[in-house]
Amino acid sequence: EVQLVESGGGLVQTGGSLRLSCAASGFTLDTYAIGWFRQAPGKRREGVSCTSIGDDRIYYANSVKGRFTISVDSAKNTVYLQMNNLKPEDTAVYYCAVDPLRSKAYNCHYYGLDYWGKGTPVTVSS
Repeated sequence: EVQLVESGGGLVQTGGSLRLSCAASGFTLDTYAIGWFRQAPGKRREGVSCTSIGDDRIYYANSVKGRFTISVDSAKNTVYLQMNNLKPEDTAVYYCAVDPLRSKAYNCHYYGLDYWGKGTPVTVSS
């Protein structure tokens, strides 16, 4: 059974950093599209960063380019999102998602991925 468990969220000051983790079980990440998404209250869920192992192409939302980095530790079967220079507008619940069709990482649309974690909240104070 595919399972994803996010962790690492919390409260941080503007300009601070957090690293989110997504522990995967029931499958191996190296065959899947992988993504981080976020949703703030009253707003649509949006793609933050998506990738697939072995591909050079990585998607980042324009709002996070240069600040966030997605990475995968294949040995631990875990996805990370390093978030630096955080801003209040980054406040949201962050979700990890995967899909067996690797090409779905290219557009990073929330409605295109099949499996989701329950999310971890991130609050950036001003």
